[in-house]
Amino acid sequence: MVVQAQSESFDLILVGTGFASSFFLKKYLEKKEQPVKVLVLERGVKFTHRERLHFKQTDDTYNGISWKSARKAIINETPEKEWVFDPNFGGSSNCWTGCTPRFMPSDFKLKSTYGVGEDWPLSYTDLETYYEEAEEIMSVSGPDATPFPKKGKYPLPPHQLSSVDQILQKEYGNLYISQPTARASQAVGKRAACCSSAVCNLCPVNAKFTIENTLAYLYEKADIEVLLGAKVYGLDLSGNVARSVLYEIDGKRKEAHGEIIALGANAIFNAHILLNSGDANKNTGRGLCEQAGVYVYLHYDGLENVGGGSVIPANGFMMYDGGHRKDRAACLIEHHNLPYIRNERGKWRMLSKFKFVYEDIPDDGNKVMPSDDLFLPKVNFEGHSSYTLRAIDQLSTDIEKFFSVLPVEKVIKDSYIQKTEAHICSTTRMSKNPDEGVVDANLIHHQYRNLLVLGSGVYPTISAANPTLTLSALSLRAADHL
Repeated sequence: MVVQAQSESFDLILVGTGFASSFFLKKYLEKKEQPVKVLVLERGVKFTHRERLHFKQTDDTYNGISWKSARKAIINETPEKEWVFDPNFGGSSNCWTGCTPRFMPSDFKLKSTYGVGEDWPLSYTDLETYYEEAEEIMSVSGPDATPFPKKGKYPLPPHQLSSVDQILQKEYGNLYISQPTARASQAVGKRAACCSSAVCNLCPVNAKFTIENTLAYLYEKADIEVLLGAKVYGLDLSGNVARSVLYEIDGKRKEAHGEIIALGANAIFNAHILLNSGDANKNTGRGLCEQAGVYVYLHYDGLENVGGGSVIPANGFMMYDGGHRKDRAACLIEHHNLPYIRNERGKWRMLSKFKFVYEDIPDDGNKVMPSDDLFLPKVNFEGHSSYTLRAIDQLSTDIEKFFSVLPVEKVIKDSYIQKTEAHICSTTRMSKNPDEGVVDANLIHHQYRNLLVLGSGVYPTISAANPTLTLSALSLRAADHL
């Protein structure tokens, strides 16, 4: 039974405080000419950067508060596949690496261009100004030349390329670039310059963008009420309207009424809340997916891999776009600049570590489902698509083709796909009509027109690129079109 104490009405109720929620809230507040009353419900705690560093160094309980505690927040029916997120204030901005490449224009029209997947109900052009705005907010470091259209320069200069990166860039031009990243190449705001210590999930110098170091001020405004430890489990949906949000805090169940309700949790919990609420859209919860990553080490004959100004100094787009996408997935290449050595005398730095990240196509067999516990979503993942697996099968041939410019002595390829890319997508997909998805191009639910669903769960297809910049841009656009 819902306890009615403290049941109030708000102009906006926002669920979550991660990227999707925070970018939406920023634009929403900027557009309001009069004061508004906003309630923010966050299931986690405010675990600050300072506290995270302290706990990491001194206390084993860090693992109980950080993203690793997310394992207990879901019922994972296929535990061999992990789902990584940070269930606290700021969401996954606390544990992300800060990689911010844009999607390619073709990612938004995969079906009409290559005959696979689905087209998005919006285009790259529709999102371009919001990409620029999100990059400004994050103070992204990046190069002048990019494989995707870009009108202006990045806010911060690019990170330095390593010696191997420089050879590949000379060969491939703007298909091999300094990675666009929210790891600051020089001090900005409250953020220091990246120290290249390769522990980005908890940046020791606070160089990468987080909600805490850049957008926390939003939640300190007088007209914003933030409830920490508030676990949202459902909505009151009736008469094609989302009337209120149901949540539990301090062991008591409560209800808050909202003129507008925006779900900004991750793709698992947004779908779970809708399913618990009786959302009848057949697509809700279906299509759960993320990219597939494979690591490869290249050993060189006489070439030392030195330099590089960040943990991932470069992205390669040589295997990303083109006619092959009719048959197999796009691949984004990451060069990982970690402090490792080759265990051979005189050849300590004659190696590179690359990660090959492949897009996937949402499959309805991979899904989020209700469980007997209102607060625990059930997750099932049957596997990556054949579209993705065909591309991975081609990897050895692609390495020989695209890396022959380097004096490669030996290729050591992982025989398995990584357990997670920490990118949870596609459970509340956007579409032109409710038969094909859950929300429209403005992220408004097809049936409940005062309810927005934010985040990467709205992706009809997921691209090979990191999803965070795009979901942040989509939140800005959603608030602008509200």
